[in-house]
Amino acid sequence: MVTMITEPHLFFADVSLDLSRGEYFTGLNKLESESEQFADSYTYNLFLARAYKGLGRYHEARRSLKNCCRIAPYNEVAWKELVEIHFLQIHSPADSLTSELEQLSAALAEFAPPREYETADPTPLVEQKQPFSDDEHIPVPTESLAEIFTAQGACKKAIRVYTDLMQLNPARSEAYKKAISELLDKL
Repeated sequence: MVTMITEPHLFFADVSLDLSRGEYFTGLNKLESESEQFADSYTYNLFLARAYKGLGRYHEARRSLKNCCRIAPYNEVAWKELVEIHFLQIHSPADSLTSELEQLSAALAEFAPPREYETADPTPLVEQKQPFSDDEHIPVPTESLAEIFTAQGACKKAIRVYTDLMQLNPARSEAYKKAISELLDKL
């Protein structure tokens, strides 16, 4: 009976933990038990390659990394690990991999992404969004942020930042009080 994993991120986190501890065989067993469900997953193939590499099974690691490169050709993590395994010079002739990498590089050099054109139409007001509401907590209040809000006319946000700064930097509280009173006059 095949069980379906409902939270793949937890499964991959568990496998990642095994691999980071050097428990390659345990990680490999977990991965192989879910091969049908995740065979086309980049993360699955990357962790599978790392487990094989840790167990010294370089040929299988290379095959999994090639799958990763096919699934996500722009992700450099798998490419770097594939080159690493290549330079271990285990179980494969160096010329075939070098040739394959050169062919892929040539193909990528000729690749041109489709062009997107901007229109002169402004973004409708409905689609424009404020970064956050006036009442939302600002995690990192700074004087620069307060000045930006002031320049944008977001007086309530600037007052909120200055109020938070008074608690964080009491030595400058007089300057902050002055800035707050100037902002209150604008409201």
